[in-house]
Amino acid sequence: MKTITLNNGVEMPTVGYGVWQISPETCERYVSEALRAGYRSIDTAQAYYNEQGVGDAIRKSGIPRERLFLTTKVWITNAGDERAARSIDESLRKLQTDYIDLLLIHQPFGDYYGIYRAMEKAYKAGKARAIGVSNFYDARFVDLAENMEVKPAVVQLETHVFSQQLKMRELVKPYGTCVMAWSPLARGMNGLFSNETLKSVADRHGKDIAQICLKFLTDEGVIVIPQSTRKERMVSNLALDDFELTDEERDAIRQLDGGKPLAADFNDPVLAKNLLDYDRRFNPGK
Repeated sequence: MKTITLNNGVEMPTVGYGVWQISPETCERYVSEALRAGYRSIDTAQAYYNEQGVGDAIRKSGIPRERLFLTTKVWITNAGDERAARSIDESLRKLQTDYIDLLLIHQPFGDYYGIYRAMEKAYKAGKARAIGVSNFYDARFVDLAENMEVKPAVVQLETHVFSQQLKMRELVKPYGTCVMAWSPLARGMNGLFSNETLKSVADRHGKDIAQICLKFLTDEGVIVIPQSTRKERMVSNLALDDFELTDEERDAIRQLDGGKPLAADFNDPVLAKNLLDYDRRFNPGK
């Protein structure tokens, strides 16, 4: 499996398995199937409420821990130094591991500086091999990166052929930060699976549209975490190494970029207020 080298020398698989919206009750089964399909990188989060299922699947898999790459994210209700530190230990307990390979801040709101300080301490204590952020854009990313000792290894963003994050990919380069795509298949939005450009490229290679999208992103140096509960899709989403896109095909796919996210705009003040209101409901008196 191909890997990418993070800014601290840690090797991370370029394709992982995402478990967003997989229920706690079914997570163990689907992660087990993903591991059998060949995935060695699993992406979860405190807010998915399925870290325990991920941990159970890994424990029962028999795969040595050092051959796996686990990502989780600290949620907004755990903002602040002390609360974040406790939540990291709780994630370790649920994941049934001594360390997390990649630890991220999930949202750029609330006391995310406190979260990052707790993550830096976890990193220095060996509880995390790499740390980074999710959904941080523009000035917020730069502000954090410039003011913290450990530069973010990864920024996880909504990234797909319709939102290729060219601006952010250039902005994070000086910090050695890699872009990691959530929803790399755009959740099927914007007619992804009927797009004529993508269909033409897929037909030419005897592949499906999902494989073309994932191949395009990984060739651009973007880490992807597609999510599927269908075994055949799990397998095909990994099968990206037996074909190459031409320069003309890559140029055609680049033309699909609309320059803005489809699922969530984290520069939107309404989104920020809704998330902070959610946080206050769960943390009265904060």
